[in-house]
Amino acid sequence: MSTFLLVIILGIVEGLTEYLPVSSTGHLILATELLGFEAEEWALFNIAIQPGAILAVVILYWKTFWGVLTGLFERSAGAIAFTRNLLTAFFPAVVLGLALGSQIDALLENAVVVAWALIIGGIAILVIEKWANPPARPDIPEDQVGGAVATMSFAKSLKIGLVQCLAMIPGVSRSGATIMGAMAMGVDRKTAAEFSFFLAVPTLTGATALQMFKARDEITMEGLQWIGLGALVSFVVAYIVVKAFMAIVTRYGFAPFAWYRILVGGAALVWLGAI
Repeated sequence: MSTFLLVIILGIVEGLTEYLPVSSTGHLILATELLGFEAEEWALFNIAIQPGAILAVVILYWKTFWGVLTGLFERSAGAIAFTRNLLTAFFPAVVLGLALGSQIDALLENAVVVAWALIIGGIAILVIEKWANPPARPDIPEDQVGGAVATMSFAKSLKIGLVQCLAMIPGVSRSGATIMGAMAMGVDRKTAAEFSFFLAVPTLTGATALQMFKARDEITMEGLQWIGLGALVSFVVAYIVVKAFMAIVTRYGFAPFAWYRILVGGAALVWLGAI
């Protein structure tokens, strides 16, 4: 397979899975291995194309981000609360990411870990979907800066940030951990999903910047071109997926994604000869 085709495929996989509770990193590792390439050699690429998916959320929710940005200059309570909640949830990932960087990098090369994490995460989603019983979405005025995310408490945001750290294990899913963690704490489905989308912006930006800095001496101009192409593809696909995701979750919940995880994880274990 040519490098061009592999880049397109990985860009599609990133865009499809980044905001779904199925683990984009896990899928990228499995896809790389399945196509006959070494996951270790493509680990940086798989992280570096994330800005495409980040941009999709920024554009889709530009009114929210713009309202928060202008609200900060006006010292709006909603804008301050929204920013506080995101930074609070982001902080644990920063601390653990810097402290456990080498251990995390090693896990990014292990497809068996991904497969088991997919299965265990799928079971966890089914359990939380059955027992969490999240409330209805709160009645928030349309002009509320920061929306429902701004109404969340500091403590709840911190707890969600701690749960997000589970996603440092490839296959767990950052979006899955944050959404299910929020629902388990009494946050409604839509607000939990939106909080996960917004939290992705600082989290993925920070992870990409850190990995690019660490590998700065290894990156070539050709490598940057491939990264740019992969990011573009992931942007287009993520833009479509995020728009459809809310409609699917509202109607069917998260159970379909849980069963998908279990099936893919099981198939991966068989393919890898791990069972």
